[in-house]
Amino acid sequence: MIPLESLPTIDAFLNAASTVLLVTGYVMIRGKRIAAHRACMLSALACSILFLIGYLTYHFQIGTTRYDGEGILRPIYFTILTTHTILAMVLGPMVIITLVRALRERFDRHKAIARWTLPIWLYVSVTGVVVYLMLYQL
Repeated sequence: MIPLESLPTIDAFLNAASTVLLVTGYVMIRGKRIAAHRACMLSALACSILFLIGYLTYHFQIGTTRYDGEGILRPIYFTILTTHTILAMVLGPMVIITLVRALRERFDRHKAIARWTLPIWLYVSVTGVVVYLMLYQL
């Protein structure tokens, strides 16, 4: 069993892994390596799903985590957290639509939404790591 206090670190790792997989998947599709793109994107999705399970498990058990930073870091943290949270809520449905369009081989429509989904997903993944670092490492 994974100790509850380890979940934030594991979640940060999953966000970082998702970021690497998303960038790699983008590079693969630009190089017309479709199978590699698919593998990277599905792996990024798996990392994000595991992150969400860990995040919800942690916060259902622990509750809200308070940010104790002061000075200029405080408004920076809350700005990052707010944009991260809003975009994460928007991202869920976007990822589902993007995935469904790919699975249905509607690649024209898949590409149209993926142009929006990818940068938002990258932002959410990267800022997830930043929020972790600001909460637990600074």
